Amino acid sequence: MVYFLVYLFLEVFVTIEIASIIGPIWTFLEIIASAVAGFAILLNFKNVFIQNLRAVSYSSIDWEEFERLNLFSIIGAILLILPGFLSDMVGIALQFPLFTAILVNYFSVKSCKSNLNTKEDDVIDVEIINKHNSSK
Repeated sequence: MVYFLVYLFLEVFVTIEIASIIGPIWTFLEIIASAVAGFAILLNFKNVFIQNLRAVSYSSIDWEEFERLNLFSIIGAILLILPGFLSDMVGIALQFPLFTAILVNYFSVKSCKSNLNTKEDDVIDVEIINKHNSSK
């Protein structure tokens, strides 16, 4: 909930600042143009999907990254449809494979580092020595 409120505050702040600079007519035209672009990206998603599928077949990316790249493209298109300048900027950035690959790699490395840093302090390392009794 807190992240949504922070996003909402930033969205309103950025939209008001940019709209006060460019004016109401250009703001309206930008909202319409970005919504049309978002719908066009959703309609053209088949091509992005095939491009990412080729990258998987050439072993450029793995299946997990394939899923994330496609997800980022859809999320970016939806953000373009929503009114607001901040969502449009993020939506446009998510359409570029370079940005999404950097984002995927950043979060993948971050999650791997957090998994490596988890250490159980309650574990006792024990060595078992078997003594064979030769006197019977």
